[in-house]
Amino acid sequence: MDLGKIFSVSLIYATFRSATPIIYAALCAAITQQADILNIGTEGIMLTGAFAAVAVSYLTGSWLMGVVVAMIAGLIMAMIMAVGHIRYKAEICAIGMGINLFALAITKFLLNSVLGKSGTFSEPGIIAIPRVSLPFLAKVPFLKEIFDNWCITEWFVIVLIILVWFVFYKTVWGLRLRAVGQFPMAAQTAGINVNSMKYRAIAISGLIGGLAGAHLSLGYSKMFTENMTNARGFMGVAAMYFGGAHPILTAAGCLVFGLTDSIGARLQAYGVPSQLVLLMPYVVTIATLAVSMASKLAREKKKKSALAKA
Repeated sequence: MDLGKIFSVSLIYATFRSATPIIYAALCAAITQQADILNIGTEGIMLTGAFAAVAVSYLTGSWLMGVVVAMIAGLIMAMIMAVGHIRYKAEICAIGMGINLFALAITKFLLNSVLGKSGTFSEPGIIAIPRVSLPFLAKVPFLKEIFDNWCITEWFVIVLIILVWFVFYKTVWGLRLRAVGQFPMAAQTAGINVNSMKYRAIAISGLIGGLAGAHLSLGYSKMFTENMTNARGFMGVAAMYFGGAHPILTAAGCLVFGLTDSIGARLQAYGVPSQLVLLMPYVVTIATLAVSMASKLAREKKKKSALAKA
């Protein structure tokens, strides 16, 4: 086994490429988590966006239109969840799983009825999200191998991480969102419409979740496959827990998944069973959640101990 080929410079980009759909999903979950809403429906929102992006890109010949419609589709799915949870008081985990199951069914139905395919849809007419070539990097092979030929949505996710961090911690709206999540009674007393803030948080998460799906089907790949999200939405939720819903720390957690996936793909070339490779991201997901939960319990125990001494 040649470790030099496995842990080469190209692994840096491969890691980021694999992590990007999960980062989008994690940011989708982080926004609602700040309002104390666990967005289990991230997987379904993402899957719906992935199908909408491919279908519209193929039918219209425009990747941009595909991305826009994917975001709208994600918004619709998120608002179904919002109405069920906020207005009708449905348990958020139950309605989130319902959204995931509905997304699986509706995308399979539309794949058959609208596109006339079963299983996988991959046609030359699908217009992928363009990639950006940086000619000035040709003189620096190391940087060219890492940064050249990135998809537009791969560049945009970096901007989105910074933007979400800024909104959370540097704006009045972000302060109100965190107040609604941590101290809803106090926020309501201060004149903040708690339900309105929650609706907005879920709506924004739906737009980002739809964009996550569009990137997956038009940026990361150029096709739609039934259940192509393959638990990336759940990995995003796990990364969100790992990062405590902090955009930058959450993105760092996603890179762990990306690294695991990239190394696993390279190990297959050396005879490592594909079943073991496919298992690796799920093992990392469970480990991440376990570490996050243990850390959270330790913090709560420390806080209770400090209050008891006071």
